[in-house]
Amino acid sequence: MLLLLHNITLSFADRTLFSGAELEVGEGDKIGFVGVNGCGKTSLLRLLKGELSPDEGNISFSAGCRVGFMEQFACEGSKNSLLDEALTVFSELSDMELELLELHDRIDRGDCSKSVIERQSYLSEEYERRGGLTFKSRTAAALAGLGFAKEDFHTAVSALSGGQRSKLQLAKLLLSDADLLLLDEPTNHLDIESTEWLEDFLTNYRGAYIVVSHDRYFLDKVTNRTIELENSRLTARKGNFTRFLELKALDAERRRKEYDAAVKEIGRIEGVIAQQKRWNQAHNYVTIASKQKSIERIEKTLDKPEDAPDAIKFSFKAADGCGNDVLTAAGLSLGFGEKRLFRDVNLDIKKGERVFLIGSNGCGKTSLFRILTGQYAADRGEFSFGARVDVGYFDQAQQGLTLTKSAIDEVWDEYPKMTETEVRTALAAFLFKGDDVYKKISELSGGERARIALLKLMLSGANLLLLDEPTNHLDITSREALENALLRYDGTLFVISHDRYLINKLADRIYKLSEDGVREYLGNYDYYLEKRDIFEKKADIPEEKPQKSYSANDYKQRKARESERRKLKTAFSRAEQEIERLDEEIAAKTEELTGISDYKRAMELSTELDALRAEQEQAFERWEQLGKELEAGTDDD
Repeated sequence: MLLLLHNITLSFADRTLFSGAELEVGEGDKIGFVGVNGCGKTSLLRLLKGELSPDEGNISFSAGCRVGFMEQFACEGSKNSLLDEALTVFSELSDMELELLELHDRIDRGDCSKSVIERQSYLSEEYERRGGLTFKSRTAAALAGLGFAKEDFHTAVSALSGGQRSKLQLAKLLLSDADLLLLDEPTNHLDIESTEWLEDFLTNYRGAYIVVSHDRYFLDKVTNRTIELENSRLTARKGNFTRFLELKALDAERRRKEYDAAVKEIGRIEGVIAQQKRWNQAHNYVTIASKQKSIERIEKTLDKPEDAPDAIKFSFKAADGCGNDVLTAAGLSLGFGEKRLFRDVNLDIKKGERVFLIGSNGCGKTSLFRILTGQYAADRGEFSFGARVDVGYFDQAQQGLTLTKSAIDEVWDEYPKMTETEVRTALAAFLFKGDDVYKKISELSGGERARIALLKLMLSGANLLLLDEPTNHLDITSREALENALLRYDGTLFVISHDRYLINKLADRIYKLSEDGVREYLGNYDYYLEKRDIFEKKADIPEEKPQKSYSANDYKQRKARESERRKLKTAFSRAEQEIERLDEEIAAKTEELTGISDYKRAMELSTELDALRAEQEQAFERWEQLGKELEAGTDDD
């Protein structure tokens, strides 16, 4: 056992982050740590590092356990080069290397005393045993795997970007050979190739680790256990993230059934008690007392399932009327000074497609989007949007937000025709409630700013969305909400993303950007992986592209499918509205029932509530069926 947490509680002010937390970490455990933003994951890692102390409970490590922690602001103030800073992990080996050189020089000068020879022999064996012959090559390989070029190795740490320093710190941590690694969002700032290298490294890592991440594809690859911090409770389950979700759903269903059965049994016993009271005989009161004790026993073990944390709820609605040709580009090229980013980029995006743009960090993906949005001018080439195309742009840097404005003003100023109630309702759907709407944009976290930017985009009604890393800063729950909204979106998507789970779920096509243009892959991320080695190693072999037929019959069939899809979407929207209407009626009648003293009216209200709940259940079933038909229609397309 490397680590044991027993009954850990931590609070800040009047908020309890976690209570009664229990966790055992053994050798070889590869643990994914998940939970919504702000729930306390990083605080728990800081407890393990010793930066914080628990209010209650104990944390113990096994004797000699070496812990490696990925710090957010590491390497600041270093005067080393990139490579020299990474090699500081092996400072003991470097010292041994210097001493061996000194001993070698002494022997060459004729000092062959017993102590010198024995010292040289000992150090040589120890140096080799501890990896002295390979530590420099391993360091170079780690830096290269994380995306650094050889020419970067001599760059001063002070000249590196924040993202590069994070990758340098990650390299140092991975090379440290610790028994237990604590990794907080290690895939931030990594492109897909670097993330794949990290996955391979962690899969083969001999030690244990706990990794905080919202990258579901990554978690599925590198973990064999999953812990979740939710509602101040820490829950551990075997398996990767996908298996964790399956087990969590099964456990929630079991607990719900047990709770419903217990509540039903209490209701049955209360009915028996009421009947005994009506008979009003002495022996009946003995029965009543016995039944009351039965209720008390059940209530002591009654475990009401907790509500899931609040999640954003939204949908995108596209403006009608654009043609089939949405975006075309021919020969786009861009460079800055002597550095060329890309050349000869050709794009052809049709109405309703979901196209993803991938590529290594620095290849120019964001710059290409800035050409399309008019922020940059291309060196060569041209592009055009189709007729009646209305473009919405999500900027990963969120430069379109005004830091001095409040959240409500940021939205309201963009859409002044909305009422205050409408703006606050929209903000509430994105988890800005109460006084949160008056927070300045400058005070918001990265995830909160992303939610404001997504809200503004949702309200725009654009029928072409250019999304630059839309899942950055979002927790898993928010990512799933975004995915579902984009699945239902009836416009066109062009998305930059490193989120392979998102790409798998949404992509019709993938463009991979490089210095020499884009290569097209006609499928999702798994399809891209299948074809990548073939097409990138044999660049002269073009991908076979299915021939499209534009016959009159095909056109009619497509129009019929589009008409049927529009009908489904209309019915889906009406079902949502019906559910909301019934929610309001049920809430109103429940409130009336709570304060009523008229028995006859109470019975009438109870009957009406039963009817409304039955009607709502039917509406939910209709809504779910329409959602499945919509998703099936999307797959067929």
